[in-house]
Amino acid sequence: MDPYIFGAFALAYLGLLIWAVKKQRYLTLMSALLLVMLALVYDNGILAIGGLIGESTLLEGLNAARFWLHAIVTPTLILFSLGAMRQAGIGWAQKSWAAVLFWAAAIAAVVVEYTTVLSGLKLEKSESYGVLSYSSAAEASGPPAMILIVLAALLVAGIFLAWKAGSWWMLAGTIIMTLGSMFNPDIPSDAATNLFELILIASLAVTKVKLETRSAGTAAAGVPIRE
Repeated sequence: MDPYIFGAFALAYLGLLIWAVKKQRYLTLMSALLLVMLALVYDNGILAIGGLIGESTLLEGLNAARFWLHAIVTPTLILFSLGAMRQAGIGWAQKSWAAVLFWAAAIAAVVVEYTTVLSGLKLEKSESYGVLSYSSAAEASGPPAMILIVLAALLVAGIFLAWKAGSWWMLAGTIIMTLGSMFNPDIPSDAATNLFELILIASLAVTKVKLETRSAGTAAAGVPIRE
């Protein structure tokens, strides 16, 4: 059953990506979300078709790419957080020190993921609920540090967007993702975490489109964006 679920997730991300690209007005830091969605189309797509490809060095290589994309692309959500606050006109996010802080956090998240996961990555075949893939042979010891850094940035941005700009989507999505990752539901599927990821990314996509639309509207009307 899980291959079909991951296939549905891949299609959902593709739909979100197409929608976000169509609504794209100009390139900003929030455009990083498009790369994340593209990586998630790949990630879920490979999980969906692993059984069709079969056990092979090809499938192992395709799964290795999942880990690299996750390490390099996911931290760009930290830059998305900064871009969202800037788009909403939040004062402190416009400062140069804020840019230095968020860029440093994004780089640190990549370095942490490389040193803790990628540098010693060894893949082994994994079969679970009909999904054939290659996963890390190392046992996970708690939540990945990189994910915690990304969620912290999203939470900070979500709070300020809700407080200063009246936009609750990002905060709600981040809270759902955080709470969802803390629990391990007793269901015959490994796709629960991916569902929470989809909810998060959907909330960020709505945030991006709404903020950019609001910005364009207020600029055209000559009204400053509320800080």
